[in-house]
Amino acid sequence: MSALAFLPLDLQHPHLVIVDGSKMVRKVLLGMMGRTLPDAVISECENGAQAKALLLSQPVHLMVSSLVLPDMDGDELAAFAREQSTQSYFPIIVVSADVQARLEQRSLSPHVTDYFDKTWGMEALAAFIKGYIAPDEEVGGEVLYIEDSRVVAAATSRMMKKHGLGVQHVVSVEDALALLDRAEPPLPDIVLSDVYLKGDLTGMDLLKILRDERHINKKDLPVVVMTGDSDPRNQQQLIQLGANDLVQKPIEERLLVTKLLFQLRMGNNKNRRTARE
Repeated sequence: MSALAFLPLDLQHPHLVIVDGSKMVRKVLLGMMGRTLPDAVISECENGAQAKALLLSQPVHLMVSSLVLPDMDGDELAAFAREQSTQSYFPIIVVSADVQARLEQRSLSPHVTDYFDKTWGMEALAAFIKGYIAPDEEVGGEVLYIEDSRVVAAATSRMMKKHGLGVQHVVSVEDALALLDRAEPPLPDIVLSDVYLKGDLTGMDLLKILRDERHINKKDLPVVVMTGDSDPRNQQQLIQLGANDLVQKPIEERLLVTKLLFQLRMGNNKNRRTARE
């Protein structure tokens, strides 16, 4: 079996592959992606076998697949793509209607870069995919960043600032809550937190306080948690406590920024809808 014909991601015309058994879904997503990424080359496949053949014959920079395909599931296709990959950065996005349940059960494939909840709609999916290929620097936003390692904080802050995000760094949950209580501008649009920190409170305590005690929901203040813990039970607990998403340590810049910008974009869309109403 030959290796996948992957190329670096920095081409002017990235090649995206859409894999879905529904012709209507492919048509709608193809139109959305054509408008969102007009310079991209987009191929469509109706099953896993077609996708495998295409992956072996042409350079591909991102694949988005339905979880349920006519001849296999999206996780199986992702495993094939990942095991044959010749490049380290190859985003694979699997679309499913039960993402939250999978997150809570941690029944996630290690071969999948991210799962997308199809109930968010095709427009949101197109924006999500764009985040991996050409992150939208215009989204902007203020990040409340909780990290007790000065070295890690400096490096990660540089990553975020490079992509147009404002960063307010604190070293403990106690400091973060004090900052939120002061309600002084700029107010944070999103929280990025480690799990284990200086002080008596952890990232899990932060989620309990924000979601249960203060009743701040996931859309009003998204929380992305960084964790080096690979135990599915602990990851499951973070999601159940109210984390919007997790980022595995060590941090990969494009993945972190994509997740932050997507959460900010969804929040901005919500705020615009509220303003119109």
